[in-house]
Amino acid sequence: MPSREARDADEQKALADIEEYGCHILYVLEEDEHPPFAYSVGIEHNFGVPELVVIGLKPELSQTIINEYCRRVRSGERFGVGERASGFLGGGFDCQFGAVHPDHYPEHFGWDIWFYDGPDFRIVQLIFPTTSGVWPWDAEADEWFRKRQPLLDSPP
Repeated sequence: MPSREARDADEQKALADIEEYGCHILYVLEEDEHPPFAYSVGIEHNFGVPELVVIGLKPELSQTIINEYCRRVRSGERFGVGERASGFLGGGFDCQFGAVHPDHYPEHFGWDIWFYDGPDFRIVQLIFPTTSGVWPWDAEADEWFRKRQPLLDSPP
């Protein structure tokens, strides 16, 4: 594990979760025009694959998705950018893994920066369609859906 010293109870819990469960999950509440998001800390350290971020979903669903990702990479599955996968969302919906540009790290992934002692980690975004199968990049995607799930593959 990176040589992290826990300075408070929150950091102690994060380190304990990473050791016991493979990752710690943070949920960041919606603020102004920024949608809520959840992300993992410790997955790359434990399993050699990128961390995961999910944007625009409720806390319980976001945590379930990240735990499922952690469980699946622990068992040896690997997911590449641009790849679609099933089993993360109910209802038989596929999701797709997207790149995250490092310029988003300081604003979004402070706990990963703390854990890895800098921006030396990878993270991918789990992208999901609407219930009618529209992806955020589709022409028919409405403005609300695009704002609710911004894609982090290019600089802010």
